[in-house]
Amino acid sequence: MLAETICSAVSAAGLGIAAIAAYRKRFLSAARIAAYALVPLGLVMTGAVAWIAGTAFSPVAWAGFGVLGLAWLLFLSTRAVERRRAGRAGAAVAEAAPRAAAPGAPAPPRAVTGKPKAAEPAGDDFSDIEAILKKHGI
Repeated sequence: MLAETICSAVSAAGLGIAAIAAYRKRFLSAARIAAYALVPLGLVMTGAVAWIAGTAFSPVAWAGFGVLGLAWLLFLSTRAVERRRAGRAGAAVAEAAPRAAAPGAPAPPRAVTGKPKAAEPAGDDFSDIEAILKKHGI
């Protein structure tokens, strides 16, 4: 009952401030303030405030929040362990590959990275450009 009264008073005060803003010709600001002021009233009318008040003072509800928090912590810790194990397995495979090669064998070819090759000498690079410039008389 007290929460509903407080929410109604907050809404009335907000609507009063919106009326003052509208009187000062700040209509956009007044509309925004009125929208914020109507939210607590809407929550009271839908019963959300009574539900929140009933939940806030219920020991069973707080125990439920504790259980949800514990479940969340367990979920996060198992995900962290999975990622750590996956990282170790990937590192073990990467370390084992060079060891598998024979001591005197040549190194395996590297994968193509998609990077462009080093530029050729400057004289060969600009021959096409020189031909185009000569064609246009430049």
